[in-house]
Amino acid sequence: MKKNIVFMMMLLFSLNVSSQSYNSDRVSFTNFLIRMYNNAPFEGVRAVDDYDNAYLISVIALDKSKYKSDAILNRVASVKATAQASRYFNGSDITQDMIIHTSEKSNGERDTEIIENIHEHSVGYVKSLDQLTNFTNKDGTQVFIFIAPILQENSIMLE
Repeated sequence: MKKNIVFMMMLLFSLNVSSQSYNSDRVSFTNFLIRMYNNAPFEGVRAVDDYDNAYLISVIALDKSKYKSDAILNRVASVKATAQASRYFNGSDITQDMIIHTSEKSNGERDTEIIENIHEHSVGYVKSLDQLTNFTNKDGTQVFIFIAPILQENSIMLE
């Protein structure tokens, strides 16, 4: 009985130590990414290495005043981050059309209207994109950082 108690105590201690290590590594990595963003703000997708792993990060900055609730804001950020990651891994097709309308006014002047249509089409699915953190930037926008591990050998995301 005494051996079982000692074994359970050792097991609980080892689980606690490993979870603290994981959490402290994640907090350190999160703080690094926030400092990196604050130093030179960016949006989009980047590949970032820590000591042991490579990660794909997707950064989104949204204006909080445009959304009715935090739930909607979080959902929009998640969808946009997933779309960015999908375009990064799977590519996209972009087509562009420009239409120029000209008309002559009664006083002899010409009026020109330029309409530009840009369409993007992307196909693909990205698994395991998790929200690492979000914070309010100096300009008042809400910045979301999403993360996914990537394999070094062939740049395919882990499941």
